[in-house]
Amino acid sequence: MEKEQQYNRFQELDKTAELGGGADKLQKIHDAGRMSARERIAMLLDKGTFVELDKFVTHRCSNFGMEKTKIAGDGIVSGYGKVDGRQVFVYAYDFTAYGGTLSKTNAAKIVKVQTLALKNGAPVIALNDSGGARIQEGVDSLAGYASIFYQNTMASGVIPQLSAILGPCAGGACYSPALTDFIFMVKEKSHMFVTGPDVVKTVTHEEVDKEELGGAYTHNSKSGVAHFLGNTEEETLMSIRELLSFLPSNNMEDAPIKPVNDDINREVDTLDEVVPSDPNIPYDIKDIIEPVVDDQYFFEVMPHFAKNIVVGFARMAGQSVGIVANQPAYLAGVLDIDASDKAARFIRFCDCFNIPLVTFEDVPGFLPGCGQEHAGIIRHGAKIVYAYAEATVPKVTLITRKAYGGAYIVMSSKETGGDINLAYPTAEIAVMGAEGAVNILYRKADEAAKKQAMEEYKEKFSNPYRAAEAGYIDEIILPRQTRRKLIQALDMAKNKSHSNPPKKHGNMPL
Repeated sequence: MEKEQQYNRFQELDKTAELGGGADKLQKIHDAGRMSARERIAMLLDKGTFVELDKFVTHRCSNFGMEKTKIAGDGIVSGYGKVDGRQVFVYAYDFTAYGGTLSKTNAAKIVKVQTLALKNGAPVIALNDSGGARIQEGVDSLAGYASIFYQNTMASGVIPQLSAILGPCAGGACYSPALTDFIFMVKEKSHMFVTGPDVVKTVTHEEVDKEELGGAYTHNSKSGVAHFLGNTEEETLMSIRELLSFLPSNNMEDAPIKPVNDDINREVDTLDEVVPSDPNIPYDIKDIIEPVVDDQYFFEVMPHFAKNIVVGFARMAGQSVGIVANQPAYLAGVLDIDASDKAARFIRFCDCFNIPLVTFEDVPGFLPGCGQEHAGIIRHGAKIVYAYAEATVPKVTLITRKAYGGAYIVMSSKETGGDINLAYPTAEIAVMGAEGAVNILYRKADEAAKKQAMEEYKEKFSNPYRAAEAGYIDEIILPRQTRRKLIQALDMAKNKSHSNPPKKHGNMPL
């Protein structure tokens, strides 16, 4: 009988722990159209695979009468499970318990999961919904954040780290997501800011609401802090699962190979018509990317930020690839500060996790102007060339049209480490466009002479043959052959072995 009582007591305590801050708080969360921490984890992971750790942990704080209220789990639900049958670790802030605030004890729960993930070479996923540091704990809470940030940094480049912002995330709490690889936010439900609207008003006298200051669209389109924007929590959690399907579990593995029925030799005749004859007419680079990847499926990253460059994941012959592409449909595809930052970080992520890089290039140059120069376009632009040159994964580049000046150099050119560099017959590879070049070379000539010089310049540089003669372009291909040629290049380079000089780490321009 005593044993049965013990079992019954455990079941009662277990049931109570699963209620977090209580049934009334859970109801309040549901009434606000939000999911609880455990509901989120259940939706994210394969059914029945979640194993919860530290379910009965409670805080040890006695300040401000805190010793009188203790909630099992202490505002964090943590553990491990599977996504598509692959091991992952997860922790979720439980807003029903002390507003999901961070304490010394629940920080230790997070660090335990981070440490296990690192030891076992598996991704870690954070579901953030928190009021920030637990004020009653003072410096202990701040030290808890520091220990989480340290683990984020140690795991960087070793295991994928993903963060979903599913409620508030303020103050120091923002820096753990910022240290992870990708951030997901939900429209009108997620908010991130180092200082909230009230503090902003007090210090700078700016009147701003939390949505404009740090809402999901703000961080996806203006700041570049977030990478994905979901309409609902459910959509966001499914996007996390989708992203994981393209990634290896750790830096010692390759991404999963997906069986493919899409013919690797498939030619796309319509590609011959995508690039306009007039070099000044824009087109959508995704009209080239999507037809050539497996099943025409391209999983774009940061679609709302720095639209002049496109980055994302796709598969070619079943293999995950990272795609970086200039977007001539937006700002003519120029490189600016935001585009440089967006591309460089994505390139470095792919290199960390053994994902080959495919670059589609149509770039007229870097964006000119005082605003860009004074804000450091030189420093930011250098990030791309650093990222590409440092990357040791297979790198295949295709020039579809313009490749001018310094922008040509940084976009994975042959001399900065491109393994295979291809070009369409429409490619233009030169220091600058014809008009700009002639105005410099023949500045004192009359209009007729300039016109003739421009035609000569176009004849010489508005094609890929000079670069091909010099070996900077390995092969000129017809657009319809793009899929087969890219897959052949990736297949050739799949066993690439290249190491950079031994060093503690480089000093990347930041």
